[in-house]
Amino acid sequence: MKEPSMDPRIWSKLPDDVVEHILLLLPLKTLLNLRPTCKAFTSLLFSPSFISKHSSSSSSSPFSSFLLLSHPHCPHHFLLYDSKLCAWSTFFLSLSRYLPFSPSFTLVSSSGGLFCLYHPTSSSFLVCNLFVKSYRKIQSESPTRLAHISFFTTPLGYNIVLLCSASNSVIVYDSNELSWRRFEGFSAILSYSYHQQGAFFDGGLYFSTPEPFSVVRLDLERGKWERHGAELPHRHQLSFVRLVSDGEGKLYLLGGVGNDGISRSIKLWEMMGEGGVWVEVTRLPDTVCREFVSVCYHNYEHVYCLWHEGMICVCCYMWPEMLCYSVLKMTWDWLPKCPYLPLKGSCGFNWFSFVPKFYASV
Repeated sequence: MKEPSMDPRIWSKLPDDVVEHILLLLPLKTLLNLRPTCKAFTSLLFSPSFISKHSSSSSSSPFSSFLLLSHPHCPHHFLLYDSKLCAWSTFFLSLSRYLPFSPSFTLVSSSGGLFCLYHPTSSSFLVCNLFVKSYRKIQSESPTRLAHISFFTTPLGYNIVLLCSASNSVIVYDSNELSWRRFEGFSAILSYSYHQQGAFFDGGLYFSTPEPFSVVRLDLERGKWERHGAELPHRHQLSFVRLVSDGEGKLYLLGGVGNDGISRSIKLWEMMGEGGVWVEVTRLPDTVCREFVSVCYHNYEHVYCLWHEGMICVCCYMWPEMLCYSVLKMTWDWLPKCPYLPLKGSCGFNWFSFVPKFYASV
């Protein structure tokens, strides 16, 4: 039986609000492929009416959000876990398909619907929004060898923060100023990691120090380092600590508690009160803790955390699975294992949070 044709005399006259609703129901893959095919769609997506009603910054945004997993064999090819559908997508995200960039660029971070890529040879960055195929190339004055890169968005824009060990300086890029600021000196006692981002909270970027563990803060306005006054809980029994922020006013601390560098339990604390006291929120169930410790082989250098849509995600660079804590449900769960990974074991797995936003500006 022949499929009925769509009469253009009817379908071309759909009201804009109906078309808006239809577009909002489309999955990510279709939206990415559809956007450049029709000027009318593009015009509608960026109309004042559509933006005011359906801005992705709204908590009621209908768009799916994703956790991206990169495999070391395909650094620009990402597996997508749809956190709204709680399922792995059969759609693989390839950055080269949507952006004209050199393969030497590596994705280092994502925040607020934007990706930040780094080119170590030229010391340049690429900040991009895949939905609108917009990007900005940012040249850094920093040396090619960086100790740490952090990228985060705020309601006013985004920042790139570089810790440069060679020059003992901090370099901050502000998208509002479209320029870099350099501050001399940075804390040599930082426990920075290429995988763990600094946690942006209350106008500063928070990091942890090596044993005996403590928390330090970089004031982004003044470029000054400050040690946080509150002593960490179980300070002399901590085997590792990681900081993560929800981007909306809460700072969390994940830490392993044990002896001789071995975690017997893993706990989560939240910073509360004007004095910044660490208050225990939850602890990992013993069976899950033992499983996680066996995964990372007590090599906590490869453990990192990220925030994604109400979840604190605990990842290991050496392992392709992720442990998630739902702040709302107060439950710990393993993310379903990705069925599209090669059977052969490997390492070098990187996770990113991707919450698509049409109107995130570069």
